[in-house]
Amino acid sequence: MVQSLAALTEAGLRALWRGPQDKFPNDDGPVHWEIWLRPEEVNRFVEQAAAYGINIGSDRLTFPEDTVVLGQGTRDNLALAVRRLAGVRALAAPAVTADFFDSLDVQEQAAWVAELAQRTTYPSAADTGFVTLLDTGVSRAHPLIMPVLNAEDRHAAEPAWGVEDTKGHGTQLAGLALFGDLTTPLQIIQPVAIRNRLESVKLLPDAGTNPHDMLGAITRRAIDMVEVTDRRRTFTMAATTDDDTPHDGAPTSWSAEMDKLAAGVSGDVKIKRLFLISAGNTDNFNFGSGNYLDHCDHEDNEIQSPAQAWNPLCIGAFTEKTTLPSREALTPVAPMGDLSPSSRTASWSSHWPLKPDVVLEGGNWAAGVVPPPLRHGWLSLLTTHHNYPQRSFCFSHDTSAATALAAKQITELWSDYPSLWPETIRGIYVASARWTDQMKSHLPVKPQKADFVRLFRRYGYGVPNLERARRSASNALTLIVQDVITPYGLSQKTDGDIYNEMRLFTLPWPVEELRKLGTAQVTLRVALSSFVSPNPSEASRGSRYRYASHNLRFKLNRADENEQQFIARISKTAEPVGVQSNEDDLWDFGSGRRDVGSLHIDQLTCRASDLARRNLLAVHPVAGWWKAKSRLRDGLPSVRFALIIEIDAHEVEAELYAEVQLHVANMATTQVIAG
Repeated sequence: MVQSLAALTEAGLRALWRGPQDKFPNDDGPVHWEIWLRPEEVNRFVEQAAAYGINIGSDRLTFPEDTVVLGQGTRDNLALAVRRLAGVRALAAPAVTADFFDSLDVQEQAAWVAELAQRTTYPSAADTGFVTLLDTGVSRAHPLIMPVLNAEDRHAAEPAWGVEDTKGHGTQLAGLALFGDLTTPLQIIQPVAIRNRLESVKLLPDAGTNPHDMLGAITRRAIDMVEVTDRRRTFTMAATTDDDTPHDGAPTSWSAEMDKLAAGVSGDVKIKRLFLISAGNTDNFNFGSGNYLDHCDHEDNEIQSPAQAWNPLCIGAFTEKTTLPSREALTPVAPMGDLSPSSRTASWSSHWPLKPDVVLEGGNWAAGVVPPPLRHGWLSLLTTHHNYPQRSFCFSHDTSAATALAAKQITELWSDYPSLWPETIRGIYVASARWTDQMKSHLPVKPQKADFVRLFRRYGYGVPNLERARRSASNALTLIVQDVITPYGLSQKTDGDIYNEMRLFTLPWPVEELRKLGTAQVTLRVALSSFVSPNPSEASRGSRYRYASHNLRFKLNRADENEQQFIARISKTAEPVGVQSNEDDLWDFGSGRRDVGSLHIDQLTCRASDLARRNLLAVHPVAGWWKAKSRLRDGLPSVRFALIIEIDAHEVEAELYAEVQLHVANMATTQVIAG
């Protein structure tokens, strides 16, 4: 009977096979499939495929009557998914990778570029955001880059360096920041709309390296170069140093300067800035034959400076690239959906910021019989070459590639909501991230708060979802608050400093809809984002309360807690430095992980009827170096913050959005509580 079932499985899949029959997978283990789907069924198939053991990658090929996704799973699992889920029109073997385009001759590469350029539209400088690359410069010769990079928008931190890219790294990032992995847009036939423009500042000299003690100053000079014009910028830097290693998460001169620049207290123009910094890359020659994650997790593999800075986003890498040519006796190092082997991790103590913030595609390595593992064209991203027309394409990898992809996404998100602050965009983007199923496979069946530490150190909050960041839905909505708080003040009764005020929000909950859902489980996710001004003195290196100008926290009332009781509880926990509320509130991550750095995110899952009664959220200060009498006598500083609050009813049919929209239009949602 087992043999008969296997025959039926293979027969059903062969009936959908689009390709030579001799290439039909004969392996009983997990293999890769091109899955051709009806466009209207794509979302349902992708969302439910994991339940049948099929891992679906994030790349999409869109054609007039089909959408193609890449999946990995066994023949039996795929056959079950095909039977149970609608929409599969055909199956094929994954064929086109970055290696295909890179191996073409000069004329063929140029022809592919010309065809893509004809289908591509570019934005004007007046209606979009800029990805500002701090790197090796960017070449304007490439036809896919020239339309969005004006000659006057190329600069150098040192004028004697020139602005041309002689190393190629900056031009690689430029292509990814515009198109993403070129493997996908080259294959489709639909028009491609680029939404970002480019600026370039050469931060790295063509020969030699920057002096270590000048890294912060050179970066500040690079920022000053471009800010002679007023634009909405995403500063993107895939340059780090190992000269500060080990720093164990503590501030360095470069990371502190990055915090100052982001907070708007450094540079010629005093404005808040959005920065993305790569986590730094591992050395493949240090890898042996054991589990690659053991090496990635090692304390010697810590995230490089200045990526441990509080305010910038630190970008790590994961991978969905696991397809290798069958003719080569190689295996991918990382499984689909797990950490890219090139990505560094945070091994430091818990009181420093949680880094990386998110992870994006950084490619994979191929392992042979003998170490070390190596990069491979099939496991790489495709991007623009700096020596056009001699070459049009080249490979890109590692956390540099991941950082460029993040810059593309976050700049597009900011163009959707151009009035939002950098702090807010940062919070929305990171709050949209989730761990993949492969990442969560490292958790026990019933994880405790401490079990999440390993995931945070490797993946941060996971892989961002741009669609989730952009839109609310009927059963999954996002509330965004931008506000200002004056955290500290001088006491009128004693010669001392006090906590000055907190913000109390009465949330416009969809109470009636939540009550209808009753015992159904809903998830609340809260993000609090602000930029701190750093105090990088030696004494502050051992204390987050002495490094950050201010520290903010959020609290949610319990289901049985009224406003007076809620405020009293906050007052008890805010006063002593380092004392945490012993909350048993179903928060997944807890205060130990949540209350670090300047971006705080946590989530809880509870009954909808209980969440309906938890509608008070407070933002309050705890200690920071601003809370000093000498500082406060010069004036009471205020700080901006953003709150991002998501309610997700998952697969339950609910109309959360409409009720909240009505509440927002008709009620005040915040009050200031002083003293």
